[in-house]
Amino acid sequence: MIEVIKPGPYATVQDLGRPGYAHLGVPRSGAADAAALRLANRLVGNPEGYAGIELTFGGARLAFPAGAWISVTGAPCPLTAPPPAGAGMGAPFWVPAGGELRFGMPVSGLRTYVAVRGGIAVEPVLGSRSTDSLSGLGPAVLRAGTVLPVGPADGLAEISVDVAPLREPGAAVLRVVPGPRDDWFVPEALKELCGRPYQVSQDSNRVGVRLSGPVLERARQGELPSEGMVAGAVQVPPSGQPIIFLADHPPTGGYPVIAVLSAADLSTAAQLRPGATTRFTLHKPRT
Repeated sequence: MIEVIKPGPYATVQDLGRPGYAHLGVPRSGAADAAALRLANRLVGNPEGYAGIELTFGGARLAFPAGAWISVTGAPCPLTAPPPAGAGMGAPFWVPAGGELRFGMPVSGLRTYVAVRGGIAVEPVLGSRSTDSLSGLGPAVLRAGTVLPVGPADGLAEISVDVAPLREPGAAVLRVVPGPRDDWFVPEALKELCGRPYQVSQDSNRVGVRLSGPVLERARQGELPSEGMVAGAVQVPPSGQPIIFLADHPPTGGYPVIAVLSAADLSTAAQLRPGATTRFTLHKPRT
């Protein structure tokens, strides 16, 4: 098991989400930076979809009453572990029985992922162990004193990687595809979206990255009937300030979507921290 001594500012259990329930109004949820969780699991021999811990702004302390193989990916932060752990980002390491792993604040990025060999084995809800901040499904947000069961390691792949290269979160240029509702905006709106930087608002969370910058003006008045939404949708409310939907986004929405992020850039968007700046550019698919 893992005992949470200190969760940091915000910590949850996440896997790759619960797809297939949007028609029932249930978000997919899952790790905001899915690529980081997948890598963390591979490093300790888990299947990519096993549940791990998603930390926001680090600051956590985790205790391991029994020894465990651990890996940490995502936003890079200082790690302190008892010897002989040799803890480091992007590499599997052993935390001995009774050991405690401490996380500092990330030097860049926002979300850090902790995988343990065997996975976090909390009770699944609709096939997923993810905490959904919008619907409230899944395990509760982690608090001091939370005890997390760990699954068996029997039958898992051998740990065979010493270290893996990590993507450094930083200044982000996000690729977008226009539409599906870019016709709701003045012709210059897409150029405005991609022409100047936006700043990440303090109000951002796992539902979406709220941005402050150039106002995107509409050519049509009124609101759309609610329609399906996807992760990466750049939705524009009446304020004209765009919101990038992340893992816990609602399945439907009534504000027009001017563009959608390239799937490859979702992890980059998930690591944008409040106060950071980002830019958009039109994605040009290869032909």
